Amino acid sequence: MQGSMFNTWKPMWVVLLEDGIEFYKRKADNSPKGMVPLKGSSINSPCQDFGKRMFVFKLTAAKQQDHFFQAAYLEERDAWVRDIKKAIHCIDGGQRFARKSTRKSIRLPETINLSALYLSMKDPEKGIKELKLEKDKKVFNHCFTGTSVIDWLVSSNSIRNRKEGLMLASSLLSEGYLQPAGDTSKAAAEGLSDTPFLDLSDAYYYFPDSGFFCEGNSSDDDVVLKEEFRGIVVKQGCLLKQGHRRKNWKVRKFVLRDDPAYLHYYDPAGGEEPLGAIHLRGCVVTAVEDMPDSKKYDVDNILFEIITANEIHYYLQAASSAERTEWIKAIQAVARTGK
Repeated sequence: MQGSMFNTWKPMWVVLLEDGIEFYKRKADNSPKGMVPLKGSSINSPCQDFGKRMFVFKLTAAKQQDHFFQAAYLEERDAWVRDIKKAIHCIDGGQRFARKSTRKSIRLPETINLSALYLSMKDPEKGIKELKLEKDKKVFNHCFTGTSVIDWLVSSNSIRNRKEGLMLASSLLSEGYLQPAGDTSKAAAEGLSDTPFLDLSDAYYYFPDSGFFCEGNSSDDDVVLKEEFRGIVVKQGCLLKQGHRRKNWKVRKFVLRDDPAYLHYYDPAGGEEPLGAIHLRGCVVTAVEDMPDSKKYDVDNILFEIITANEIHYYLQAASSAERTEWIKAIQAVARTGK
C-alpha cells in the first residue's frame, strides 16, 4: 500500500472493519500501524494513477487523503473494492456492515459460528481440498467447486440436507468467507440466479486468503511446457538469489520472457533445463534497502523483492543500482502484459 503514512509502496496486512480499514506490518502483529476511517470516504477502481502497477485501487478519506492499495491479482482487487463499497454504503445508510444484516436476511440460526466453520473448512487435513480446475481454456488455481462445498457441509454434519447447505454457503459467500471464481459463480453472486451460491460442479469458489489465481492454459501438459518458453526474451543476466525456503544466496542466470510471464533461472555454469521459475502474473516487485531477519549488506540500493500472486517472496540482488532499476522495470512490464 501507499498513502499518507508512507511515501513508498510497502506490503501491509490489511483488515476491513465495519467502520474503517486497519493495516499491520505483519499478519501476526497485535497492534495496527494505522487506520483509514470509511465514513465520508470514496473508492476509485481501477486506479490509473500508477501506470506501472497492476490491480491498484484508491481510497480517498473524508479529509481528502488518498490511500492506494495494490492487490496481487484482478479477482482479489475486485473483491476488496466490492466489500469496501458495501461497508461505505452501510455507514451512509446508518446500518451495520454485512455481518448482521446478511445473517438476518438469510435467516441463519444464531447458533452457527461462521468464523469457526470457515476455519474448519480450511483445515489442511479435514477441510475442503483446494484444486487446480479447468474451464473455458482457463486454469483456476487453489479453488474448489460449489458441489464440493455442499458435500463437505453434509459430511461434517453442519447441515441436514443440501437445501440447508445452499443457505449456509450463501451466507459464507455474502460474509466474504468464500469468493466466486469464474463467470458462472460470479453471475450468481451478483443476483443473476435463484441463489447467490450454486451447488454445481462447474461453479468455482476460493478462500479469500488463499493463493488463488486464474490463468489461460491447456489441458495438455506438453503444450503447457512449450508455452512457458515461447515468449520473446526481454532481459537476461546473472543475479544473486535468495531461496524462498532456504535463506542461502546463490548466483543464478535469469531469463525473462514476455508471454507467458515467467522469470526462469538456471545454473550459471550451464544447462538447458531451468532450475525453477517465478510466475510473474499478478506479482508485486519493489526495491528494498535491506533484508528482513538477516544481516545488513555492505552494498546498498541493489536489492529488490518479487512477491508472487500466491505470496511467495523472492529476494534478488543486482550488480548495481542502475541494473536493479532495469530489472524492476522489465519485470513490471511483463507482469502487466503477460499471461
